[in-house]
Amino acid sequence: MLAIKAIMAKASDVDTLIFDEIDTGISGQTAQKIAEKLSMIASSRQVICISHLPQIVSMADHHFLIQKTSQENQTRTSIIPLSDEESVHEIARLLSGREMTEVVLENARAMKQQAKQAKNLGKPLQK
Repeated sequence: MLAIKAIMAKASDVDTLIFDEIDTGISGQTAQKIAEKLSMIASSRQVICISHLPQIVSMADHHFLIQKTSQENQTRTSIIPLSDEESVHEIARLLSGREMTEVVLENARAMKQQAKQAKNLGKPLQK
């Protein structure tokens, strides 16, 4: 779907592409390649991507946390913009699950820094 939308976007006036859970069933290097492709597309269009993979999340220029809460018979969804440090904590949460250690936080910071460098250089993160 990513490849199809990327090709169609080049041939049309589409300003915004939305990807919901594009990371289903992938991980590791494949997730990294998709993150790089999304970043490339985002250089000329707005990309909104809902993801649970740190490889994809770390490449985001802007990061929002989407939370659902249920009380009685009502469900509410909140969209919360995250600061850079909050983004690091969210990536660390995706990496670790429950326990937030300094090692996991450093890994999340490193992922954000690598993503930033890759976007500044216009090069993929991995060969």
